[in-house]
Amino acid sequence: MCCVAVTRKVRRYSGGVYDLGLHVVWCPKYRRRVLGGRVAVRLRELIEQKAAEKGWEIIALEVMPDHVHLFVKDEPEASASYVANQFKSFTSRVLRGEFPHLKSRMPTLWSSSFFVASVGAVSADTVERYINAQWERPWTKKQKEGQA
Repeated sequence: MCCVAVTRKVRRYSGGVYDLGLHVVWCPKYRRRVLGGRVAVRLRELIEQKAAEKGWEIIALEVMPDHVHLFVKDEPEASASYVANQFKSFTSRVLRGEFPHLKSRMPTLWSSSFFVASVGAVSADTVERYINAQWERPWTKKQKEGQA
């Protein structure tokens, strides 16, 4: 019987060793297509800023016109809903302050719901490839060309 070694980047803390990853997806209210151009660029910056502040590692991030995909490595103390809400609340507050049209078109920037799935080491590469390939889908290629 042969064994395949899986290389894992583990993190340590006083209570143990861990390798936790979350795939988080969230959408603007009414799934409006407001995450393009300067808003998308700024949203990426804000997500990276929040992750750095919390000590979380972004593995993959794609901002689509009507939703966000994020693969983030967090710490064991943070629940999945806490992680999602940290990104959503921070980015909403800043983006709505910097881009007034986001305030006038919607009562809140983000929908109250989100999707979060834990990612094991075996499927982490699969999730990363999935997120990085968002613009490769036929219907999104046309959307991206329309934003340029």
